[in-house]
Amino acid sequence: MALFVEVAKQKSFSKAATALGMPISSLSRRISHFEQVVGLRLLDRTTRRLVLTPYGEAYLAQAGRLVDEAQQALDNLVAAAKGPSGLLKIAAPPDFWVLHHLSRIITEFSAAYEHIRVHVDLKPSAIDLVGDNYDLAVTIEEPRETSLIMRKVAEIGNGLFAAPAYLNDRGWPKDPHDLKNHSAIVSSHGMSTTWSLNRGDETVPVPVNGPLSCNSPNLARKFALAGQGIISTHRLSVERDVANGRLEQVLPEWDLPPTPVYIVTTSRLLPAKTRSFIELAMKKLPVMLAAGTGGEAWSKLRTDHTGVRLISP
Repeated sequence: MALFVEVAKQKSFSKAATALGMPISSLSRRISHFEQVVGLRLLDRTTRRLVLTPYGEAYLAQAGRLVDEAQQALDNLVAAAKGPSGLLKIAAPPDFWVLHHLSRIITEFSAAYEHIRVHVDLKPSAIDLVGDNYDLAVTIEEPRETSLIMRKVAEIGNGLFAAPAYLNDRGWPKDPHDLKNHSAIVSSHGMSTTWSLNRGDETVPVPVNGPLSCNSPNLARKFALAGQGIISTHRLSVERDVANGRLEQVLPEWDLPPTPVYIVTTSRLLPAKTRSFIELAMKKLPVMLAAGTGGEAWSKLRTDHTGVRLISP
């Protein structure tokens, strides 16, 4: 049962064999024998892909839960004997605020759990938790895979920012509609982007465009620092730039939709190592993110908006 579940989740005999630490030939032979015993074909194999049959889908729905429960029971026994242990593999986006705050949480976690080894992969693109064997992911994007379990940790405030030299040359926007006459550094190549600005109950969608676009928030920040236009970004990401006067917030009385922060797993039945990290992150990360918006940088702004709204775990 456990072998079939691993193959079905990985959708690959080679990946499953690697995860299980056994030869592909042995794994394939045992799955074939299992299919012969039950008298049903559970997997359709081709040279290019592996897919579940309807019988395989139905069996996985039940067997996957049983395997997870059995694994958790075993893990709880081991954790009770010597504490949580093993390798904890985490995926996270390469954002500055993630590197800064997540590194502090991991450092504290490692000090508290000496038998757990932690590996972090910075993934700028979509994450395959199952295929890449991650225990969890910290992400600011909702995963496309609807079967994943998402825990919302916080919401990061966003704002518009530009270099003083740019604003002195092109003028300070006084209301959202003025943005149409400015250069926006957007992420969509050759396309206009709509920034939706909110003030109280008022919402103003503004189409913006500009000569520069990129898919990297860090590169967009560098363009803004060079005076090339206005960017929409996380307040935490430019906090230091605002503090030292290299960037100014544009239309600070207007809010952009906040960015949610999620911790994502493949199941609610988690091993002790993963549960322990999530408990610490859910406790510490919202506080760290909130504290990051109240320092010297934001004392210079013409608003008392906070950069993060806490979400109850």
